[in-house]
Amino acid sequence: MADDRQERIRNRAHQIWLEEGQPAGQHDRHWHQAVAYIDQEDAGGKSAAKKAAGAGKAKAAPKAKAAPKVAKPATKTSKPKKAAAK
Repeated sequence: MADDRQERIRNRAHQIWLEEGQPAGQHDRHWHQAVAYIDQEDAGGKSAAKKAAGAGKAKAAPKAKAAPKVAKPATKTSKPKKAAAK
């Protein structure tokens, strides 16, 4: 039974790693996330596990706010037209 659990955790951690684009150095986080997933799956069925799967996903950084608009200087007035030569 313990071997089956370890295998399920290993498979889930690998799946998380693949879903995140195979980042290096994240194996501990993936393992702990997989343990939490398997624990919830065992305790409350697959619907609880699906919630847990989404909880550990990395969130995208918020978009930077646009810089405030700067008022443009007033445009120059047009020059008066010269009178036509006679």
